[in-house]
Amino acid sequence: MKKLCVKLLLIGISFTYVGCNDQDDGNYVEPITIYEKINGDWSLMNLKMVDEFAKANAIKPDEQALSTLFNYDNFQIQFNVDEGNKPTSYQVLGNVPPLFEPSGYWDLNHEFQQANGMPLIISLYANEAKTQKTDELKLTSVPGSNREMQFQLLRVSDGVPFVSYTFHLTANN
Repeated sequence: MKKLCVKLLLIGISFTYVGCNDQDDGNYVEPITIYEKINGDWSLMNLKMVDEFAKANAIKPDEQALSTLFNYDNFQIQFNVDEGNKPTSYQVLGNVPPLFEPSGYWDLNHEFQQANGMPLIISLYANEAKTQKTDELKLTSVPGSNREMQFQLLRVSDGVPFVSYTFHLTANN
């Protein structure tokens, strides 16, 4: 009986110390979304065009750098978000041939990086209600500490890809 009372006393004392340990983790903050990482002005570092048919059939050359051709060295894109960090408009700056609509509205299929490794899709829209989709950009490299981003524009005919454009960008801000 004496051993039982000692054990109960020790257990009671340990609960007293556990109850007093109030850990303060700070205030809750919203997690950083991909929208926040994409927000801002981006300049082109590299633009590569890939002939998907040639690549699939091992025909060389199957790719070409376009970065210094057709004024693409002046290519910039601006992705905007509202005060709640939700996507609003985008605009391509620079006198370059348009590969997709030079201005409009944008959204992502997910606001966080996917654990399954699937790429995020930037959907481009002609209207603010985001009901008239004009294109899709596959986000192949998410901006991080190096402030670089990469996305791919794929052109398809009858479900078969025939050309893709890979934009490698760096943040201006």
